[in-house]
Amino acid sequence: MKRILFVCTGNTCRSPMAEALAKKEINKYSLDINAFSRGIAVYFPSEASKHAIEAMKEYDVDLSDHKSKQLDIKDIEEADIILTMTNRHKQYLLLNFKEHKEKIFTLKEFVEEFGDVKDPFGGNIEDYKNCAKDLNNLIKKLIEKLYKNM
Repeated sequence: MKRILFVCTGNTCRSPMAEALAKKEINKYSLDINAFSRGIAVYFPSEASKHAIEAMKEYDVDLSDHKSKQLDIKDIEEADIILTMTNRHKQYLLLNFKEHKEKIFTLKEFVEEFGDVKDPFGGNIEDYKNCAKDLNNLIKKLIEKLYKNM
């Protein structure tokens, strides 16, 4: 089974949304892939952001049971592909886990796009809906790419 790790800062918005959307797409294709998410700055377990939960309802995804988790070395070692939301997250991982550099990419880089997934944290519901829309498109490209290469 291939394991995909999504990484953001607090694991309450972008990476849990990416994880949930990936799981939905993985099920569509019946792929042997496990998606999970972590944050690089999780100081205590938190629920997904209220706006993230609301935004994901448009994609028939329920984030209400999500609890944020801190990234650790075991997560890095177990992942086959590590996809960050921003280049800053990627640089942090490359600095701290350089022995795993061959599997660390930004999500956009992996699907041959440029830039970062914009952080909706602290924004309004529209910011979260825009982020969810962006992630949904990126995740569809990701799963299609993985499906073609399996």
